[in-house]
Amino acid sequence: MKKDIATTIGLILSMFFVGLGMVGFPPDMAKVAAFADGPSILIVFGGTLASVFVNFTMDDIKRIPSVIGQAFQMIDQDPVDIIKLLVEFAEKARREGLLSLEEDVEKVSNAFIKKGVQLVIDGTDPALVRDILTAEMEQVDARHKGGIKIMNCFSTFGPAFGMIGTLVGLILMLGNLSDPSSLGPAMAVALITTMYGAMLSNMITIPMERNLEVKNNMEILIYTISIQGLLSIQAGDNPRIVEERLKAYLSPAARKAMAAKTADTDED
Repeated sequence: MKKDIATTIGLILSMFFVGLGMVGFPPDMAKVAAFADGPSILIVFGGTLASVFVNFTMDDIKRIPSVIGQAFQMIDQDPVDIIKLLVEFAEKARREGLLSLEEDVEKVSNAFIKKGVQLVIDGTDPALVRDILTAEMEQVDARHKGGIKIMNCFSTFGPAFGMIGTLVGLILMLGNLSDPSSLGPAMAVALITTMYGAMLSNMITIPMERNLEVKNNMEILIYTISIQGLLSIQAGDNPRIVEERLKAYLSPAARKAMAAKTADTDED
């Protein structure tokens, strides 16, 4: 799969602008020390990770690196290309019969469509084809939503532990009111944990959560289009009807892009 450059750029820019706000412009690196505190890091990041462990099974925990990695990967399938492929299959099946698609199965890079085409060629009952492919789509959706829930857990508990750390700092500060000169620095340290929690949530985990939701929705859309297209091919529908039925799943912008691609192909 291709790298999702937008995700990387977004994370780098958010860290850059927040970091620039911390050190000022021109940068004064001496200010960095004011935002570093070991106990605050332990409370926020350690506490958040511990809560994630409580909320999920060990198998789910092992998936965290993979879930994070998915946020940096692009979906390598385009709904427009999927529709064009299915329309081509519909034209060939209507002209030469369903068995003629057998020679095209191995050329299909999309494993889901390849499986569906093979089921159609094998003469599987249409209701069973729908059930098998829908079950696989739902399993993929459930797996992706499990990863999204993990990111949501980080987003929820990060700020909460930031507040816990701030309360701990305030308690320690109020227990030492005999030294007024220490109140300012102690208050600053107490607030650092809130900052860490907010940064973890708003700079990293919430954006990743939204990123994964968008990609999951796109992948489920591709699966839905594929199922409808394969069933239409199996039913022997007119290729133009197949195309119009599948285009109904696209946004107006995507339909225009598809029309442009079709026009370019016709010119060639």
